Amino acid sequence: MIDPYLPEHGDPSYHVEHYDLELDYRVAAGRLSGRAKITAVARTAFTRFALDLGTFKVNRVQVDGKPTRFMHRGHKLTVQAKVPAGRQFTVEVRYVGNPAPINTRHWGELGWDHLEDGVLVASQPTGAPSWFPCNDHPSDKATYRISVTTASPYRVIANGDLIDGRVGASTTTWVYLQLEPMATYLASVQIGRYEFVERADDRVPMRAAFPLRLLEGYTHDFGRQSDMMVAFERMFGPYPFNAYTVVVTDDELDIPIEAQGMSIFGANHIDGRRGFERLVAHELAHQWFGNSVSIADWRQIWLNEGFAAYSEWLWSQASGGQSADALARATWTRLAKLPQDLVLADPGVERMFDDLLYKRGALAVHALRLRLGDAAFFAMLREWTAQHRHGSVTIEDFMQHAQRHSPRPLGDLFTAWLYQARLPELG
Repeated sequence: MIDPYLPEHGDPSYHVEHYDLELDYRVAAGRLSGRAKITAVARTAFTRFALDLGTFKVNRVQVDGKPTRFMHRGHKLTVQAKVPAGRQFTVEVRYVGNPAPINTRHWGELGWDHLEDGVLVASQPTGAPSWFPCNDHPSDKATYRISVTTASPYRVIANGDLIDGRVGASTTTWVYLQLEPMATYLASVQIGRYEFVERADDRVPMRAAFPLRLLEGYTHDFGRQSDMMVAFERMFGPYPFNAYTVVVTDDELDIPIEAQGMSIFGANHIDGRRGFERLVAHELAHQWFGNSVSIADWRQIWLNEGFAAYSEWLWSQASGGQSADALARATWTRLAKLPQDLVLADPGVERMFDDLLYKRGALAVHALRLRLGDAAFFAMLREWTAQHRHGSVTIEDFMQHAQRHSPRPLGDLFTAWLYQARLPELG
């Protein structure tokens, strides 16, 4: 379970089953007080284990209700506990501080970030420890209860369903429950002065939170999202969560942010012309590819980004725009003129989110579609998302799955597209 790209994150000796997070956040002071109660199962016997946690003051750690010794150095909280293999245990951590993003070499600052008037969480791939102690590995998926108390003028949006809300003299507590297993980097809290709307007449409830000034622009630019959901369910199978939420911040963002059951966009992604609708499609597709069907480690990133990028082209065709084939061939022509130095199945940690991985990744999906034909291709996708719903997968798993839907061997196609740097012909 040690990630080949990010071996310093996560601890393979145990698996987390559930996170229960009680957070109190003061917006003006930027101060977070937290209690995390984590239920886990030991994979192997150990006398100590590690959690990933940022630069907080840790006041107390208990294992199975008893105080224990711990050491917090850097972004690792090492806890002393003797636990035999196979046994369930709980660890409770109380911590406090001003949360700061995790500084990374390749992607800048990740995690809990202060907006002009609120909070944004953008954790992919390693920002989760900026706000809660966790086993920060993409395959270690757990259920969550997230309770956030903050000043009453603010709305809190988190993963899952809002199950409770308590209004005090000057603060409000928002309690969310996420019952579908979730990777740590997809856990999210958004805090702002947001209007909230919900369309409950759709098969999948569609929710949105945004500043009031963006109401008209949001209504237009995200107006086809229900149609997008219908199209993607037809192509990918049933939507894997209870609802889908979009948050639009009052600030501008470089790129949208992926989270389980929701996506976060900046005010700049609303232009009144649906100029960023391809990104709306991309983030929605991640609910199937990345959030429900998750990667076993970060080397498998093509399974997330290649399919989400291809979904942009699928939506273009479904909504009356250019066909996926036309977009693929235009992209191939552009990529053929660029250096061919990226291997999709092992892009390297520094190129996990390279635009070339997205575009070539989408081309690889299209090449597979051309080989299988539409009927077999979409049947294969629907079966993939159903069989691995809320699970973790590898590229090898996908290749074996796709082969079962083809009477012809696919080894040559996968070798050329996934394991070699030279750009193959589309066919």
